[in-house]
Amino acid sequence: MEKTVSAESLWSDLEKIRKISPLVHNITNYVAMNSTANILLALGASPVMAHAREEAAEMASIAQSLVVNIGTLGPLWVAGMLKAANAAKRKSIPAVLDPVGAGATKYRTQTALRLMKTGAFSAIRGNASEIMALGGAKAATKGVDAAHQPEQAFECAQKLAAETGAVIVVSGAVDLIVRKDRAARIYNGHPLMAKVTAMGCAATAVTGAFLAVNPDAFSACANAMALMGICGEIAARDCAGPGAFQSAFIDAVYNLKQRDIKMRRG
Repeated sequence: MEKTVSAESLWSDLEKIRKISPLVHNITNYVAMNSTANILLALGASPVMAHAREEAAEMASIAQSLVVNIGTLGPLWVAGMLKAANAAKRKSIPAVLDPVGAGATKYRTQTALRLMKTGAFSAIRGNASEIMALGGAKAATKGVDAAHQPEQAFECAQKLAAETGAVIVVSGAVDLIVRKDRAARIYNGHPLMAKVTAMGCAATAVTGAFLAVNPDAFSACANAMALMGICGEIAARDCAGPGAFQSAFIDAVYNLKQRDIKMRRG
């Protein structure tokens, strides 16, 4: 189990995002749309939110990456997600799935599994309970919140990675990055991150941006989660609480320097 990612690799990917400004197509939930778009803009990416089935495939086809987040579901949303996923697969566009609330209801779990079966996703990012539910374990959830710790989901993550060929990201106090033949832990982060809604959704979107510039999905996922954790640490330094933290986090992403990464990576 690797402990860290390379500071040089993370900085290289971030520079590419800032230079290229990849178009990241998001099919995400109402709660996350605004904050996700703002964080992607601060990162240097170009976000677009398009979930209508009439345009989802077309938009996915011209994007540099696709982010599918099942936080607010409905039949028309699912239709758009499937069209976008299949279009991304046909065009070999990297895609990441966020199975929000998988395990909470049959509809969510079945939708996530249906999306996975498209074979479109090079990465799947969720909390421990969501990953355990997709891996076939009996995992209770607290709505869309985790009721388990990342280490408890390690075996399910390995199973999913082997079955899907995707990199599995299990987020929590210590993030797990799992591929069928490789795994790493990311130790960066701050407890305030769990007190702001849609931070997990933002992590998935940021992963999409990194996938757009790094063909190594394992490295891209690890770098994305490290960036989230580092910016969380920076944002929390002088914050009175979650409200200030949210704004400070966006600023931390926008202002992140190479020295900030080197100071906080092992």
